[in-house]
Amino acid sequence: MSIVVVGDVILDVDLSGEATRLSPDAPVPVVDVSGIRRRAGGAGLVARMLAEDGWPVTLVTVLADDDAGRHVEAALAGVRVVAGPSGSPTPVKTRVRAGTHAVVRIDEDCGRPAAPDVTPAMLRAVAKARAIIVADYGRGLAANPQLRELLERLADDVPVVWDPHPSGAPPVPGVAVVTPNLAEAHQSARTPTAGPYGPAAADGAGEVAGILLDEWHSRAVLVTTGERGATLLLERDRTPRPILAPRVEAADPCGAGDRLAASVAVHLLEGRDLEDAAVLAVHEAADFLAAGGVASLPDRRGHGKVRHRPAEPLLLVRRVRENGGKVVATGGCFDLLHAGHVRSLAAARELGDCLIVCLNSDASVRRLKGDQRPIMGQQDRAELLLALECVDAVMIFDEDTPEAVLDRLRPDIWAKGGDYKGERLPEADLVESWGGRCITVPYHPARSSTALAEALAKVS
Repeated sequence: MSIVVVGDVILDVDLSGEATRLSPDAPVPVVDVSGIRRRAGGAGLVARMLAEDGWPVTLVTVLADDDAGRHVEAALAGVRVVAGPSGSPTPVKTRVRAGTHAVVRIDEDCGRPAAPDVTPAMLRAVAKARAIIVADYGRGLAANPQLRELLERLADDVPVVWDPHPSGAPPVPGVAVVTPNLAEAHQSARTPTAGPYGPAAADGAGEVAGILLDEWHSRAVLVTTGERGATLLLERDRTPRPILAPRVEAADPCGAGDRLAASVAVHLLEGRDLEDAAVLAVHEAADFLAAGGVASLPDRRGHGKVRHRPAEPLLLVRRVRENGGKVVATGGCFDLLHAGHVRSLAAARELGDCLIVCLNSDASVRRLKGDQRPIMGQQDRAELLLALECVDAVMIFDEDTPEAVLDRLRPDIWAKGGDYKGERLPEADLVESWGGRCITVPYHPARSSTALAEALAKVS
């Protein structure tokens, strides 16, 4: 089932380092760069995400014959690319970060050129798609008349997800869903807003989606509203459906919209209706950010993560089940990871074909253990867990108990490390409602995060 991504590619460059002083020339920080990473952005990022998830994906785009274009091609290793000539320089977006904080973004050659030509090979690749994502970054490919005519014809038979750009072409009529963020939606509808992610603007997402439905003639509009989630409006009934997103802390939201568009297309291809696909996609975009966002994607030229771990637990669940495997989940705070944790996690992994750790967020830990905890933030705790060979994915949840996240994962086995002395686990009724089992794994009472925290407090 081939997915085709159509759209403009960008070279994203990340310069990371530390800022410990101000420049003597001006009151600006001096960033001592310690790392440079180049990756495919725009439609290239969407294609990379799908490829990392194991989907057969074809990227239909145009590429320039320049150094930046060659960097993009290198970053797309493993993705089937059908490209025509660009006729314009490769756009480059360079982000400078000091620690986890963005300092500045520098854009080069990012203006809109004339619509490039499409080749017969590009059109043939699009025509073979079982699902299509149009990732329009305002560079003109989505405005090509031949391509638009083909996409409009295909929209009757295959799901087309259109991720628009304010300076790009409008979606062709009849696409399954258009996925602007709130700021893009207001710009496209030419309506005022109280700020790109302000409460007043988010409350009006349904109204602006209605304006866009009339203008675009799509079957639905899904307006994303940042950390608040999204609002879905279907053409058939015009009733706004708010979709709440799990609360996550993310230093860099880059790629969340690309992840959402890719996920919607995947779930539509699998036969889900648009409402279910939108809910799953909003949660998977949040999971993507919680797992580190674009930094979690491996570098195809040998840098970054040595081995790939799926960033989206729900996609991992799907793949394991498609192969007839068992999904195992466990949960906890995992503050100050210690040998007892590692032994319990290794034992849980032996029960099935993948292990997903449901991790209490920082806010959840504080409510459970007091204001002095956690000692380590949720992103550090997740990173340490993912470094273990036995852990395949981490899913951060904000509630006091894991019932909500369990209901989304629906694991075959819920494993807990604890001294329950024959008692039923609190989550047993829920897990058994879909045919799952609850199993306890070895518990090591001599080792605990609380004991370590108390020992550290005495030392300090």
